[in-house]
Amino acid sequence: MEAKKEILLETGTNELEILEFSINEPDRQTGKPVPCHFGVNVAKVMQVIECPDLTPPESAPHPCFMGTIPLRGHILPVLDLATWLGMDRVKGRDDVVIVTEFSQSVTGFLVSGVTEIHRVGWPEVIPPKGILNSFDQNTIIGLVDIHEHFIQLLDLEHILSDLDPSSTLAAWTSDVQASRRLRALVADDSATIRAMLKNNLEAANFQIRLTNTGQDALEELLTIKEQASEEGKSIRDYLDIIIADIEMPRMDGFTLTKNIKEDPELGQLPVILYSSIITDELRHKGESVRADAQVAKPDMDKMAALAIRLLGERGVEVRL
Repeated sequence: MEAKKEILLETGTNELEILEFSINEPDRQTGKPVPCHFGVNVAKVMQVIECPDLTPPESAPHPCFMGTIPLRGHILPVLDLATWLGMDRVKGRDDVVIVTEFSQSVTGFLVSGVTEIHRVGWPEVIPPKGILNSFDQNTIIGLVDIHEHFIQLLDLEHILSDLDPSSTLAAWTSDVQASRRLRALVADDSATIRAMLKNNLEAANFQIRLTNTGQDALEELLTIKEQASEEGKSIRDYLDIIIADIEMPRMDGFTLTKNIKEDPELGQLPVILYSSIITDELRHKGESVRADAQVAKPDMDKMAALAIRLLGERGVEVRL
């Protein structure tokens, strides 16, 4: 199965396509396989292949590491997703490997089977806070109810960064500093990413407002806009720049940017979008909603420098 790298969705409609897959666990009473349903953004999937015959090496860096295989010019590490999640997977002849590509990394995830692709709106994605108990909530972006069952959307970036704490996702730094205090609004549903961005930007002399979703960010912006109007000031007297993830429950970064740029007052503010799905092929999606810059997650440590440079180009005094 080949996944389409170009999602056939109009950018800014607050929709995504998810590939549903399952991991089979044994029923406690009968021992028969019972599927647990998960999903991942189709934009991160290269293809689905048959499960190779792999024997995990004794020197494996993690119990979920099954080995590597050559695939289309890549040396593909294969991870048993059930082992990482702490699940007791029932091995089957129909097991497959979902090959993903994001954050400049190609990885295979072993699962029990692939079901189908669903188109859903981000408002349909239920944030996991207070709902999930079985998994680390940083691993699950949210839940989608497709009537027959719930699909748990996985944050694959969190899994890979957890397996490799020395990766760039876990060690963002900043070696620049603006000459005056700048003000940024950051939107991301991951507490880990918010904390790392906050550290990166504060070290560069930014004052940060943190929000969890694109919807929260838009509501915060409208509140600031109302305050500015009441006080006879410009939005730029309160905020300098907006920095947002693309994949978020309730409202994604594309839709947030579209709403900002269509508003005469809010549209004065530059917007930086970031995501692991930003590639040369998909960059036009951010351009279509008039994002001022886009950053792939491997380059997140450069966020502060990019924001300062972007503001400088727009005439804001930000000497380094």
